[in-house]
Amino acid sequence: MHVVHVFIHVKPESVEAFRAATIENARNSLREAGITRFDVIQQDDDPTRFVLVEVYRTPDDPAKHRETPHYKAWQQAAGEMMAEPRTRVVYHNVFPDDAAWG
Repeated sequence: MHVVHVFIHVKPESVEAFRAATIENARNSLREAGITRFDVIQQDDDPTRFVLVEVYRTPDDPAKHRETPHYKAWQQAAGEMMAEPRTRVVYHNVFPDDAAWG
């Protein structure tokens, strides 16, 4: 599995709109054949900070994801809501093995 954590800092006035747009993107992303997980988490002590936990079947699947209409809509909407550019860290799966991801 190809695991990506995307770190996002949102403008305080945009938190609710960002949540809505990101949940919509996540719901649609889970329908993609190359995505096995797409989690949206929000920091407890700073609700303007989010992490997207994206688990792809192959390293090629993120590029396919970025070509979907739902991602492009999210990118356009969410980009204006961010307090700073998002960052990401890419990981590879260790445990459980890839077969356990479903």
